[in-house]
Amino acid sequence: MKPLDSIAIIIQARLNSQRVPQKMIRPFAGTTLFDLVLDKVIEALPSKQEHIWASVYEPELVDIAKNKSINIFNRSRVSANNDNSLQTIYEWHDKLPSNYKYVMLVSGCNPLLKPATIKHFYNQLVQQEEENLFAVIEKNTYYWNKKGMLVTPWPEGQTIMNTKAVEPTYEAAHVLYASKLDLIKENKFMGDFQTPGGIKLFRMEELEAFDIDYEWQFNVAEKLYETL
Repeated sequence: MKPLDSIAIIIQARLNSQRVPQKMIRPFAGTTLFDLVLDKVIEALPSKQEHIWASVYEPELVDIAKNKSINIFNRSRVSANNDNSLQTIYEWHDKLPSNYKYVMLVSGCNPLLKPATIKHFYNQLVQQEEENLFAVIEKNTYYWNKKGMLVTPWPEGQTIMNTKAVEPTYEAAHVLYASKLDLIKENKFMGDFQTPGGIKLFRMEELEAFDIDYEWQFNVAEKLYETL
């Protein structure tokens, strides 16, 4: 079991989205995406609020985090505008208090994520022996590569595509991540994706992982959020 004060919970955000301008602070169902993710993490882990951090650069995001009494890591302008370097994007990796050995990242672009799922992910990380955890969506379907080759193992004895018989495949959810902090110094995150079992997988519901990366997704997510 990992010490509870060894895990930093980080919500990282910025305002320079090209496809959905300023999506983290745009009005969304009476709130904003950034307000929403902070509120959900606080609800999921109320006794861990001292370990919740917002990694932000723009004053608008800083103000939202301050109003919720969230720790603030003052992200640099370079980090907020750079997608190319792991150590630059996650520049907090060697600047957080020394008691932190692990980091849990929660994406702010998935407004249908439930607090209960955040809590379950955190509890599994604490209790498991493995030092990483990555949220995925289970799929029972068939996939081909760009050469047109079927990469899903064909179920033995089947003559037609049968999703009930096919072996499950796991798709990255891009919403919840956990890693040892010192791996980032080695320009790695979570672990070795090429080694079978190198990354511990956490299965979650597909709808909760609905991601906002385009304008139409922002509009659909808002309607879904208001309906559910």
